[in-house]
Amino acid sequence: MKKRIWILGTFVVLASLALFVTSTGAQPGTVKQIVPGVWFREGDLENLGHCNNIIIEMKDYLIVVDANFPSGARLAMAAAKQVSSKPVKYVFDTHHHGDHAYGNPIWTQAGATTLAYKGVAEEMKRYEPARWQAASKGRKDVGDLHLDVPEPPKQTFDKSPFILKDDTREVRFYFFGWAHTRGDGFVYLPKEKVLCTGDAVVNGPYNYTADANIGNWPGVVRGAQKLDVAHVLPGHGGPGGKEVLEGEAQFMTELHKAVGAAVKQGKKLTDIVPAGTKMVYGNEVPATTSITLPDNVKNWVGPFLPAQVKDTYEEISQKKPHGDLPH
Repeated sequence: MKKRIWILGTFVVLASLALFVTSTGAQPGTVKQIVPGVWFREGDLENLGHCNNIIIEMKDYLIVVDANFPSGARLAMAAAKQVSSKPVKYVFDTHHHGDHAYGNPIWTQAGATTLAYKGVAEEMKRYEPARWQAASKGRKDVGDLHLDVPEPPKQTFDKSPFILKDDTREVRFYFFGWAHTRGDGFVYLPKEKVLCTGDAVVNGPYNYTADANIGNWPGVVRGAQKLDVAHVLPGHGGPGGKEVLEGEAQFMTELHKAVGAAVKQGKKLTDIVPAGTKMVYGNEVPATTSITLPDNVKNWVGPFLPAQVKDTYEEISQKKPHGDLPH
C-alpha cells in the first residue's frame, strides 16, 4: 500500500523567511487583503507542504481559517499579528488532513479555540494516529511537538450553518456534504461575499482524492454555488472568483465521466494507469495515465491526475466512495 498522507522530507523553517503584506496577486508566503478586514495568506505547498490561511477580523478578535502544519501555523500566526493587534480567538479546521489541522496545538497553546464541523473529529478517529505518527517521522515540525496523536478540534458543530457574528461582521460555517473528506467545511461572509473553501475547492492541480467521495464532489460544490459569492479563497492555489467553483465542479464531473467511460469499455486499471510511481508534494502516487480531460478544466489537471484516475476507477468499479475503500 502506497503512502499518500501529505508528508514531506525534514526541513527547518528559517526564522528569516520573508513575510510580505501586499495588495497585488498572492504568491507563497505573501498576504493579500481581499476586502477590508479579510486577508489571504498563500501557503508554500511545494517546499513546505503548507495550505493557505485566511484571517478574518471581527470587532474584538480574529478568526483564522485552517490550522496548517505546525510550521505553517507559526507563519500564519505571525501574519495575523502583522495585520492586526487583536487576538486570534478561533481557528477553523476545514478538514482533518495534516496540512490543515496538525497545527492545532500551536493555536490552542496560544489561547485560541479550534473549531470544525463534527466530521473532522470523526475523520481523525478513523485515520489516526497512524498518519500523525508517519508525519512525525517525516516532518520535523510535527515530530518536535512530541505528541503521540494529533489534537482534535476543541469545539465542533453538527448543524449547518454555524454562525459567529458581532456588530461588525457575520461569519457562517457550512457543511455541504462529502467531497474531499467527510468533514469538509466552508466559511462564508455574506456581506462581503467571501467564501473560504478548504480543499473541497482548489485553484489549480491540487485535488487529492484518496479520502474523497468523487462522485458526490460536484454536488457539494453546487451547494456552495447557491451562495452569493464574489471572492473564492481556496485551500491551495491563489484567490479567485466564482469561476473557481465552476471549474472545480467541471473538473470532477469530467474526471468521473472519462473514467466511467473506460470502466464501461471493460478496461482494466492497469490499462489506464500503468505501473510506476512518483512523488508529488510529498505523496507517492501513480506516475502516468492514458486518460485525458478537456481543455476547459486544464487549470486543475496536473501531476495528481494519475492518482485521481486510479481513485475514481476504484470508486466506480467497487461502487463505494473511495474514502470507504481500504487505503
